[in-house]
Amino acid sequence: MSIVPDVKNWTWVLERSCPECGFDPEPITYAAVPDLAREYAGRLAATLERPDSAVRPDESTWSALEYAAHVRDVCRIFSYRAAIAARTDAVDPKVPGFDANGLESADGVPVFSNWDQDVTAVIDQYDKQDPRKVAAELTEAAEAVARAFESVPEAALGNHARRSDGSVFTLESLAVYFLHDVIHHVHDVRG
Repeated sequence: MSIVPDVKNWTWVLERSCPECGFDPEPITYAAVPDLAREYAGRLAATLERPDSAVRPDESTWSALEYAAHVRDVCRIFSYRAAIAARTDAVDPKVPGFDANGLESADGVPVFSNWDQDVTAVIDQYDKQDPRKVAAELTEAAEAVARAFESVPEAALGNHARRSDGSVFTLESLAVYFLHDVIHHVHDVRG
């Protein structure tokens, strides 16, 4: 069963609530993002204890295992992106299908390499990974991204970075955008 690729531009979640998961960006502070990332990643990791965690609910929806593997990689990539935006040393997240070397500079503003999450899911065979290993890796990656956001000096929070499609983020908006992804996927696997 193949999944229909998600081609939506989700940057609108920085301006208004998500009708699917209820995420509201308005009350989210940058300082709250690390602990919320840890909390929601923990909730997602806990779903992998379910005996049906590797079973897709239908042909067009990822299983809890696939969502958890995706969020693990989201955490890895956003650790990298936070470092790029903060203008600190960034470590290649080693996510299949993600080109960390694709970073370019335009007008002095860093540009994030593009990432096709659907290609990564296929290359890395999310559906065949060990749920216990993914849970541990997700917890580790969530801690790393939380520390990455925590380590950004306050003076750098307004730094700008650009996604390859032209969307511009500050470190603050990047953190909120990231957090929506984690919370949204916890919503996807509830139940």
